[in-house]
Amino acid sequence: MIYVVLAFLAISLLLYVLLAGADFGAGIIELFSSKENQAINKKTVYQVMGPVWEANHIWIIILIVILWIAFPHYYNILVLALHIPLTLVLLGITLRGVAFVFRYYDAYKDSSQILYDWMFKTSSLVTPIFLGLTMGGVVSGDIINPSQMENHSFLEVYVHSWFNVFSILTGFFYAALCAFLASVFLIGEVDDTSKSMYMRKASIATIVVVSLGFITLAYGYLSGIAFVVDFIGNIWSISAIIVSGILLFPLWKSIKSGRRIISRALAGIQIFFILFAATITHFPNILFTTTGSISIYDQPVPDSVMNVLAISLLVGGVLIIPGLFHLLKSFKLIKLLER
Repeated sequence: MIYVVLAFLAISLLLYVLLAGADFGAGIIELFSSKENQAINKKTVYQVMGPVWEANHIWIIILIVILWIAFPHYYNILVLALHIPLTLVLLGITLRGVAFVFRYYDAYKDSSQILYDWMFKTSSLVTPIFLGLTMGGVVSGDIINPSQMENHSFLEVYVHSWFNVFSILTGFFYAALCAFLASVFLIGEVDDTSKSMYMRKASIATIVVVSLGFITLAYGYLSGIAFVVDFIGNIWSISAIIVSGILLFPLWKSIKSGRRIISRALAGIQIFFILFAATITHFPNILFTTTGSISIYDQPVPDSVMNVLAISLLVGGVLIIPGLFHLLKSFKLIKLLER
């Protein structure tokens, strides 16, 4: 049953990176657009993501709950060492949600709309950066093992593990990836006039993602970060990254030919290969501390608890996934009827 739980953990991570990533990316695109394009993006985001944006965060909730129940030792290290960026992520998600609601549904339109717009745009950028900082902290090797925390300062235990050059580069890489996803997903939701704007954004985001990915790996390798050194030396990881890069060619071909579903599918497959490359190198040892890597299998819950969790996830998946599909399909139909 542990493999069922791990499968749901991986699926939740993939869907959150994809769906919430595109959600965050829409705000990043708006932040780095002209006033005219900001107005276009604001309207598009409201029409496309307005009805379903809250549903995107169900996946991070599932992910956290799985870690908390099934892998408490792993979860304990994460929330102790990385509680500052994780708290800032939760704060960013909250502020972004508040701004999203009020800038559309506030009955009284005044200068406060400017505040809501900036809250939405800045939190859309800052939140994925801190998510990336957290991801970087997990693999940077600077996390202090809980058994040795008493021998280190506050900064060493709670700040240096994630506030370092490698983690910062990872944070900006994920933010750029969000902008790329949003651009690709939104291209299929606008008319030909606005489509060119999103295609330009997607082109820029692609260049930034590739550049930051190269810089992050190069810095990690030159700094001797064990995760990156082993990543570059692993045939599966490098092959997955190469495949992800090759998929850019059919992706752009499908975008230019207006094949919306294929474009989104290819973007999703690219993200899958990136996540696969990041985890396959050291799985199940995907948490790096100053004393070495820690396996996610380390000190799991009893089999009785794991079995109940696996069954609950299977039952929940049968109920939730069709419901989410119906939600997306329903509002897509409504949008088409309103055109």
